[in-house]
Amino acid sequence: MSYPFVPKINTITFNEIIKQTHNLFENLPDSRKGAPQTKYSVKDAALSALSRFFMQCPSFLSYQRDMQDKKGTNNAKSLFLIDNIPSDNWIRTLLDPVPPKDFFPLFDYIFEILEQTNHLYKYKSINGNLLIPLDGTGYFSSNTIHCNKCSIKKPKNCTISYSHSVITPVIVSPDHNNVISLEPEFIVPQDGHKKPDCATKWRYAQMRLLNVGY
Repeated sequence: MSYPFVPKINTITFNEIIKQTHNLFENLPDSRKGAPQTKYSVKDAALSALSRFFMQCPSFLSYQRDMQDKKGTNNAKSLFLIDNIPSDNWIRTLLDPVPPKDFFPLFDYIFEILEQTNHLYKYKSINGNLLIPLDGTGYFSSNTIHCNKCSIKKPKNCTISYSHSVITPVIVSPDHNNVISLEPEFIVPQDGHKKPDCATKWRYAQMRLLNVGY
């Protein structure tokens, strides 16, 4: 597989990953009117969300804002090249309307550069293959808030609940503590059905991984 923004490289650096991530996030849709005149960009919101997961610290962004006020600089800008750090509310406001599929090319980019730099070779296991377990997890649940993509549960004599779940494939190796995340597959009701066909989704995710050469 090949993607327009993936350079041919022999080594991988954090700065190169951030540079290519910027290229992707520059094209994320902005649902606001008059977006060019706003203080925070969708790109900055996406980079801020990424930095929080990367640093594994829920207070990372607030600490960076304090650092900017006191020292005139911050790690969010030097490491992730974030121009303006949005608040948590702004991040949700800007990113909620963005379709998840618009972030998926980043998974392909990471996979390809790991393959180019032979990092994937270290993960090969049985018969020289990559081990890719599939797991499902829920990431939203409510008794009132819902959409037409929600999975619906209505137990007898209980309150109806709405939820969202996702299948998360990862590359694993018994010799490594870290895993490599691949593009997720969201569980949604199939056309003409009220309930999601989870088994079909699992099979589809497996076949897609095989078809793209993982």
